[in-house]
Amino acid sequence: MAWSFSLGRIAGTTVRVHVTFFLLLVWIWFMHYRIGGTPAAWEGVAFILAVFACVVLHEFGHALAARYFGIKTPDITLLPIGGLARLERMPEEPGQELVIAIAGPLVNVVIAALIFLALGGVAGIEQMAQVEDPRGDFLVRLAGVNVFLVLFNLIPAFPMDGGRVLRALLATRMAWPRATQVAATIGQGLAFLFGFIGLLYNPLLIFIAIFVYLAAAAESQNAQIRDISASVLVGDVMMTEFASLPRSGDIAHAIDTLLATSQNEFPIVDEDGHLEGILTRNAMIRALKETGPDAPVAAAMHTDVPRIHRRKALAEAYRLMQEKAAEAVAVVDSADRLVGLVTHETIGEMMMVRAAMPEGFRFDRLRRRTPRPSGA
Repeated sequence: MAWSFSLGRIAGTTVRVHVTFFLLLVWIWFMHYRIGGTPAAWEGVAFILAVFACVVLHEFGHALAARYFGIKTPDITLLPIGGLARLERMPEEPGQELVIAIAGPLVNVVIAALIFLALGGVAGIEQMAQVEDPRGDFLVRLAGVNVFLVLFNLIPAFPMDGGRVLRALLATRMAWPRATQVAATIGQGLAFLFGFIGLLYNPLLIFIAIFVYLAAAAESQNAQIRDISASVLVGDVMMTEFASLPRSGDIAHAIDTLLATSQNEFPIVDEDGHLEGILTRNAMIRALKETGPDAPVAAAMHTDVPRIHRRKALAEAYRLMQEKAAEAVAVVDSADRLVGLVTHETIGEMMMVRAAMPEGFRFDRLRRRTPRPSGA
């Protein structure tokens, strides 16, 4: 994620923190300073750090459950609004998603129970509810935060864990895309409810409502892409007309090509048409700024480009883009020669075309077929 940096790796997962998280710490410091001076300010910062430690443990609950099913978690990012664990792929079975989704809140249940036992069971509900009062007991407030995290995350709306729990339960009785659509619709309905309550009581709920609504819409769109792409071949929707760059070229030539086309990704190929790497627009601009126009494109290109045969399902290309966080997937023929590209824009255009196509019409009938290279 942009504007974030690594704090280190734990069990193969990189823990990252977004720069805006530090703005939250500064705001907490000043708010508590106004209430109780310097001691209260630093205690407030310590409390927020303790809360986010619980959030990290929550996200690792998801990560460990996902690992049990063979799904890796490349990174966890801390944001002012919470944590985000990025799975390399979505679980394929409803039971798997249910276990992964519920694992995070269960971690907070355990944390709250341990704190409650450490306090000798004397913490009351009213005390735990006063999490915003810096004059309250540190551990009691921390227990209250974990209880809140459990309740908040089990709201049946994306991107909260409750939305994924709801989808997993619905998917046991209906198709996965339909279950996602129903869960997303429920989530958007709750978003409108949050927004209405926010207008009357707390403006913060309006922000949460917008966040929930957009997340539900994104999840629904993602499900549609996965459903449609499962029945579409890569070769039917790949981009075949694109500019490529020679390995011997320099950044100045790449910039000329960038300005002459509408591409954002430029493949670097050898004389036989085999892919050697991809130079993205961002990498190109960064190289121009740091090393100058005479720098070779080979020094700035990405070599770990996912590849796929053009007769594979588009769903496989989409999965590779998510797992590798790639901006493009190279499409090759049976001789491993580059014949096309699949990008996020390609998939977006496919969705628009699919929405406008008559019922039963196929992608392979929509576009003119170009002669297939020998060996394909």
